[in-house]
Amino acid sequence: MTERPPPGIDVSVPNVARMYDFWLGGKDNFAADRTAAEEVIRISEGRVLRGVKLNRSFLGRAVRTALDAGVRQFLDLGSGLPTRENVHEVALRADPEARVVYVDNDPVVRLHGEALLSREGRTRFVQEDLRRAEEILGHPDVRAVIDLGRPVAVLLVSVLHFVPDEDDPWAIVARYREAMAPGSHLILSHLSSDPHPEKMARAERVYEGASARLGARSRDAILRFFDGFDVLEPGLVGPTEWRPERDEAAREKFAGVVGVAVKR
Repeated sequence: MTERPPPGIDVSVPNVARMYDFWLGGKDNFAADRTAAEEVIRISEGRVLRGVKLNRSFLGRAVRTALDAGVRQFLDLGSGLPTRENVHEVALRADPEARVVYVDNDPVVRLHGEALLSREGRTRFVQEDLRRAEEILGHPDVRAVIDLGRPVAVLLVSVLHFVPDEDDPWAIVARYREAMAPGSHLILSHLSSDPHPEKMARAERVYEGASARLGARSRDAILRFFDGFDVLEPGLVGPTEWRPERDEAAREKFAGVVGVAVKR
């Protein structure tokens, strides 16, 4: 595993992107990340490991759904560390003309994003906080790749539960919606507090000392992110229930919910 951090990176504080990387079996994580990630594994009785893999599988299916609808532009907000079956891999496999911009505020993610950029000319990486919608939408690298006059898929996968209520994440999503052309897709996954509130509260405490605090929300609160969109079938459901492939058991239940919607 990586143990020499890039200059200026504080590895004593658990980082949410690197914790996720650890759960996915990646190597770009440090001792503090692994300690916090293992505590969440213990609290969830191992379900978090299966959950992140199912979330990644949902992302691929959702991207293919957008591609089937003719979308060829993707803006991945809070993208996290690159791993297998990234958005650009799925999109470019379907259409070499597809375009992808990854956005994340983590400098470690930026380093990987720049390496990814050097290999994929139609892919860009922007180091920015998704809450700064105006800066992202007007960023020259975004504008060079994404034509907001045409449909775009905006991805918010496992990230909005790190944006607290006081920052009004619903207004943030609405700002992106305003900039999206009709026919654009919103691809979203979010931790739900409904199934196991006590376990979720314990997991949230683990994140109190991490790079971002965790805040699961009720299903009703999550559904509000889709205001102004038409939610595609089967609606807001667990990751195994969203158009599952043959190797995924729809009976499995996890704390997260996912959904895809189209701008009217």
